Amino acid sequence: MYAIIFDDHDLEKPLKRISSVHRTRDAAEVELGEHRKTHGKNVEACNMRVVWVEKKIKPGDSVTPAQFETWCPGEPVPEGETHSDED
Repeated sequence: MYAIIFDDHDLEKPLKRISSVHRTRDAAEVELGEHRKTHGKNVEACNMRVVWVEKKIKPGDSVTPAQFETWCPGEPVPEGETHSDED
């Protein structure tokens, strides 16, 4: 399952709260893009990202870094920049 998590990259707080859950990466990316537009934040300032989680999850749950991956196993990983430096 794809999830959008809050990730402020604070090593003292390893639990990451799940904001939303999606069946596809595309659906999760659309939701994340809408959140960024609504709140007027860029990729770095947003502190949210899309991850792959194997276990059953729901919004409000928390996961540790060991429980999620950036990419789903077998999913093609894009090469190069995935986000433009320009707004």
